[in-house]
Amino acid sequence: MYSKNDVNSHSLGFALELLQLLAKKPLKKAELTIALGDRGFESGDLSQKITRTISKLRNYGFKIKSAPNRPYELVESIFPVILAQEQRQALEMAANLLDELGFSAPASQIHRIGNFRPSSQIQNLRVDFHPPADYSEENLNHIVQELQQRFQQKRRFVIWYRSNQGKESHWDIDKSELRLHNGVLYLFAFVPDSRSYHLQTQPNIEQNFTLRVDRIIRVGPASSTPWTYSKFPTLHITYRLTGALAKYRPRRNHETVISPEENPEYVEISTEEDCLFWFRQRMLLYGYSAKVLKPDWVAQEIKDTLKKAYENYI
Repeated sequence: MYSKNDVNSHSLGFALELLQLLAKKPLKKAELTIALGDRGFESGDLSQKITRTISKLRNYGFKIKSAPNRPYELVESIFPVILAQEQRQALEMAANLLDELGFSAPASQIHRIGNFRPSSQIQNLRVDFHPPADYSEENLNHIVQELQQRFQQKRRFVIWYRSNQGKESHWDIDKSELRLHNGVLYLFAFVPDSRSYHLQTQPNIEQNFTLRVDRIIRVGPASSTPWTYSKFPTLHITYRLTGALAKYRPRRNHETVISPEENPEYVEISTEEDCLFWFRQRMLLYGYSAKVLKPDWVAQEIKDTLKKAYENYI
């Protein structure tokens, strides 16, 4: 970084520091004046220098947005990025994966940062994701941004949602976050007023919902009610894997092997799950190699699903 007292680099150093501040977050001129105010300028001179510097940066190609009574916002930087070959390959891979996952806007940002050709492909890498939507499409991107703002505010809010049957409803949302599962982006949310069918104690895992972001119609403003809980409720589940999966060793941090490691016939796993929907999907994916041991009602739900699947072939 250039010294603040280096006369020859003063203007460049000032511009770089201003850019660094705007890269962190949008700032009003008064905030920039405070942050850059230890250079011996009179207040009026510093304000003028900020205005002149931003004007020059715009002329050089930096996109800086501003409006009356609004902060300066760095929309896009044109600094050239010098990358080693491995760094370039890693960024290119990330861009291609994001594009395949339905995040075309962030992917194009990485392409611009690395000056990649949009049509370039990573050799020997093929993906098999088929997301239901482009999450960078304008309306969906707006929904995602609205949700992220609510997460920062940590207050209850309402969403309007359309089910896969086309029925519209609204949900009062408490603690929530975005989760990407099997190429689909979900709002994972605790719904405090929802009904529980198997558990009486609240909060419980049946109040955790997976809501597809591409089916959210609208996000309401944050209410005055803070989130009730800081963690999602979980359920303790035990399951057994046999056959080809008998040597399975979990990598998920909420799973623990509880059977003797020298046992060659099966492995038993103890897990704390916060989403029954995704857990059931995983057990069904394991097929006849998996069996849920506890609790009984979870095991029965999977048994009923397998029975219905079997009846499709009778």
